[in-house]
Amino acid sequence: MEALKLKTLDDLLSWPEERVELIDGEIVKRPMARPDHGVVQSRATIELGPLDRTTGPGGWWIITEVSVSYEPHQCPSHDIAGWRKTRLPERPSGVIDLPPDWVCEIVSPGHERKDTLKLFALLQRHGVPHYWLIWPEDRALIAYTLDGDAYRVARMLFDERRARMPPFEEVELDLDYILGSGEG
Repeated sequence: MEALKLKTLDDLLSWPEERVELIDGEIVKRPMARPDHGVVQSRATIELGPLDRTTGPGGWWIITEVSVSYEPHQCPSHDIAGWRKTRLPERPSGVIDLPPDWVCEIVSPGHERKDTLKLFALLQRHGVPHYWLIWPEDRALIAYTLDGDAYRVARMLFDERRARMPPFEEVELDLDYILGSGEG
């Protein structure tokens, strides 16, 4: 019987298809993009924009669809991730091997297990301080904060209009807009 050969970052980088990521040593296709997902991703990035600028609160690199290599067999592509510029002074490029300070996944139907279990455990193990999960269809956001070596729920929001969320308390976020009901 042939042993299962786990894929690595080299396999991922040479993979002929796009929209794939490396999860538990397997090359996995990312979910098909849905309008709700795209709206939430782009609007969250707009709302967090002041944190990515040199003026205003600043101090963050906020990046969408970014691949992060955590382990030899783990390189997910995050919907949105952020690094404090104090930890990552230069704008990154390519696959990043420094764990983010914040990750946001927009939960896709059929991929809930990856976002809520696999990535949750991976990010917790690598000390990512903040992890958000957004369910566009349910208008829900759960923000986790690392407490020692385990995540705890920092905020759980359902149908909220505005909120200050860790780690971005400097900016009041328009959740109505992010979750797609506000026209902006």
